[in-house]
Amino acid sequence: MYDIAIIGAGPAGASAALFAAKAGKKTLVIDNDKSITKRAWIQNHYGIKDITGPELVDIGKQQAIQFGAEIKTESVVNIVKSESGFQVETDAGTYDANQVIVATGLSIDLAEKAGLKVKDGTEPRVKSVIDADQNGKTSVEGIWAAGAAAGVSLHTIITAGDGAKVAINVISQLNGARYVDHDVLKS
Repeated sequence: MYDIAIIGAGPAGASAALFAAKAGKKTLVIDNDKSITKRAWIQNHYGIKDITGPELVDIGKQQAIQFGAEIKTESVVNIVKSESGFQVETDAGTYDANQVIVATGLSIDLAEKAGLKVKDGTEPRVKSVIDADQNGKTSVEGIWAAGAAAGVSLHTIITAGDGAKVAINVISQLNGARYVDHDVLKS
């Protein structure tokens, strides 16, 4: 059983995975390799002069793997409540997880199938998003939403930050205390 399953490995999903795995949580990322970020040319990302979307996505995945996250290239077809949490059903198998973070970018079909409430999007060209509170909690306890799927701005730096925020909230809930991750330079 995974502590956290993350659906999507774009900026929000990979950022969530990085934080979750670094916190010692058994983390699974399931990604269909169709991130809208893979079409981007990015020149407005703090700390990076310029980068292609595919490069950013690959770096994010590698950072998550570095801390122990597992990444599967599969398509999630459903999320079902189980006795111990959730079963995440894919086109290749089923995975058990205590908590699930949905970071599926512009696609919310899975969220609707899983019974999550949706609402109108506020970003240009975004029809609907998952109805999540400021912490990422959705209408189904234990399923969280992050990034564009949760209605934040489509800018990669914002979706990445939202993924990190939601992961910290999930980790904090699992730990029973607020989780903080601050690295310090060694002198």
